[in-house]
Amino acid sequence: MGLGELPYTTSLRDGASIVISLLGPDGREGLTRFYAGLPEPDRMVLKDDVTTQGWADRFMQKIADGEVLSLVAREGNQVVAEGSLYRSLHGWMRHVGEIRATIAPTRRRQGLGLTLVALLVRIATDFGIEKLMVQTMDSQAGTRQTVEKLGFQVAAILPRHVTDLGGHKRDLILMSSDVSQVWSAMEAMMEDYQPHLGE
Repeated sequence: MGLGELPYTTSLRDGASIVISLLGPDGREGLTRFYAGLPEPDRMVLKDDVTTQGWADRFMQKIADGEVLSLVAREGNQVVAEGSLYRSLHGWMRHVGEIRATIAPTRRRQGLGLTLVALLVRIATDFGIEKLMVQTMDSQAGTRQTVEKLGFQVAAILPRHVTDLGGHKRDLILMSSDVSQVWSAMEAMMEDYQPHLGE
């Protein structure tokens, strides 16, 4: 599955039909509604205040500049998940990408997060990215457990390095893995449900 095959339709474990596509300028309104509708505890651990106009402006500009590739998952006309691949276009970290993914509470534990990340990993490979990173707060135990299953390991812990949207200082945990290791782990996990990417 590459960029040329998007949009991509998949079925969740409960049978719901989901369409995953690239985010373009016309998808901005739906994306902002999705993030604004997240429960406050979910928004607290995001890197930016996704409810502001300034965040939306910066995010769409990064997409336009090629620094971010964003995939949105829609159930009907409603965005239920968003995943992003951040990359440096120049310099000594151009082989490194960072993945972020946010899933609506009603669509978690249905395989959507895994499908979204799998697509981002495949696209990262197409871009020549060799190493992937995930950043989490110390309060995101579930996220850490998920990415550990995908082969990510803790690379560094920075004590009280970030402030959540509630003003609380948190440890920042940097996790990393080679793309090849992530893909091998993901292929094994995806054997548990259909459809398989690349078929």
